[in-house]
Amino acid sequence: MIKVSFVIKLKCSRCSEEYSPEEKVTMCRTPGCKGLGRLDIYYNYDKISKQLSKSKLEQRKPGVWKYKELLPIKDGTRIITLGEGNTPLIKVKRLGEKLGLKNLYVKNEIGNPTGSFKDRPMVIGVTKALEFGVKTTVTASSGNAAASLAAYSAKAGLECYAFVPETAPISKIAQLFLYGAKVARFKGLEKGEDPTVKMLIEASEKYGWYPCPSFGPFNPYQAEGAKTMSYEIIEQFDWNSPDVIFVPVGGGGLLAGNWKGFKEFYELGFVKNLPRIIAVQPEGCAPLIRAFKKGEDPLNISRWERPKTVAGGLSDPYPWDGDAALKSIRESNGGGVAVSDKEILEAQKLLAKYEGIFAEPSGVASLAGLIKMLNENKIDKDETIVVEITGSGFKDIDIVIKQFKLPPAIEPNIKELEKTLFSS
Repeated sequence: MIKVSFVIKLKCSRCSEEYSPEEKVTMCRTPGCKGLGRLDIYYNYDKISKQLSKSKLEQRKPGVWKYKELLPIKDGTRIITLGEGNTPLIKVKRLGEKLGLKNLYVKNEIGNPTGSFKDRPMVIGVTKALEFGVKTTVTASSGNAAASLAAYSAKAGLECYAFVPETAPISKIAQLFLYGAKVARFKGLEKGEDPTVKMLIEASEKYGWYPCPSFGPFNPYQAEGAKTMSYEIIEQFDWNSPDVIFVPVGGGGLLAGNWKGFKEFYELGFVKNLPRIIAVQPEGCAPLIRAFKKGEDPLNISRWERPKTVAGGLSDPYPWDGDAALKSIRESNGGGVAVSDKEILEAQKLLAKYEGIFAEPSGVASLAGLIKMLNENKIDKDETIVVEITGSGFKDIDIVIKQFKLPPAIEPNIKELEKTLFSS
């Protein structure tokens, strides 16, 4: 049970306004910062180091709450869980051999309760909602974060509203219905402004709902969940970091969270090396990659007009956590790459065919980025590489169905079988 929080303050990433951890705040109140300035959470690492050690972590039950001292929760009696985290780090030998890589691993987040990494941030966001005493949650999402929030809200007994774009896959919307969420679909994403975020702001202000999308500027607590993936990777590498990590990027929160996690374990002396982080976005919506290559100011990243990509979960016209993600790439001496829909779908097939892992396009864009950089001779083949696979292929099954021709129904005899299976 958590008896005391090690959070010392929340500080706006845009205007530097500071807030006490005792305040029930999710967004910066400074005029002009709402929805733009993320409240970054600061911890007392000296105190944490006196309470936490490698040996203590090794003795604990695996999962997100294993790292409770590094999470922004004070009331340990309110903690909920669906068994999130503790996902496998798999050495993919067959795929590695095909790509000419000796040390290729995937961090497979498909095994999370709702099928994506979003369960890591949402379990923190909903637990904080319970700590705050709220009754209703609301999110803006392309699907995965909404499904996760709906699941944890259901577990916590909270009412949940989910705002999704009209392009959200029906498989993701089905999850929302089953979890009991009230769903609204919005038009207008193709115009370059996210209508779900617009309505999130208006609805949360009008009705007093607790905003919990997977964007830091609207909820700083959920943003802390993503870093637990880094903690696990370090432990799974026997307290070492890999050389390079490939991360699929939409809003940028996962990448920023990953880097924060690696830095925190480095700060605590649990690891001696830090990885380079490579951001991967689809060519049809790559505002962060464009900003990185153009050297844009992290606080003034240009919006992407008319997003269009098979990786719907990465189609954020504006990377809400782009400032932190861009800084993370630069601090880690990392990089960024944009990949085509064709490259994403090919990576999806390769991962399934060679390793038996069925990922959605958004979740496998990271692998497409690795393959592209390998082909451009930008990656050392002797390095230890981790590719983050962030969502299940069942999240967007229509994309898969469209790529294959359904075999005809045949009579149950061997000649018909041979004709079907072996004819050219």
